[in-house]
Amino acid sequence: MSDQSAANLARNIRALRELHRLTQQQLADRAEVPRPTLATLESGSANPTLQVLVKVASALQVSLEELVGPPRDTGRIWTSSELKRLQRQGATISHLLPDRVSGVEIERIELAHHKGMRGSPHTAGTREYCFCESGSLVVTVSGESFTLLPGDVVAFRGDQHHSYRCVTEGDVTVGFCVIGLSTAV
Repeated sequence: MSDQSAANLARNIRALRELHRLTQQQLADRAEVPRPTLATLESGSANPTLQVLVKVASALQVSLEELVGPPRDTGRIWTSSELKRLQRQGATISHLLPDRVSGVEIERIELAHHKGMRGSPHTAGTREYCFCESGSLVVTVSGESFTLLPGDVVAFRGDQHHSYRCVTEGDVTVGFCVIGLSTAV
């Protein structure tokens, strides 16, 4: 077994075992192999037989290819230029979820001094959480205003008229809005 295949096997077994929330002993019992054999596989120093690989793959409910192949992608970076960004009413809005996530949007809003923007009412049952990262942000919801300082959050029904305004002298204000469909409004 090549060094890379052994490293793939070790990483995959450990990741799959942890995904299934199994101890080494529990997986060894399921696979009907000795626990030291499993420990050696996870260390990357084993040269297992095909029979052992088949047993472990079966216990983890994966194919042999998934067990010994390169690990699946665990993450991906999107550069700033790849994220959706738009200008609206003097604000720069950056969408922070590059993939569609059902029922959730996260936006970064940057407002210059004394600039503001109106938010669009969302569908009934939507909750919006606005977090002030820097500066001072006034969020107005159905005529009631909330002044947020760094670290403050305001939550409100997203199906109402709402707006955001920077009240910081000379600096920009940065806030984050999480918009989620919720039945608790």
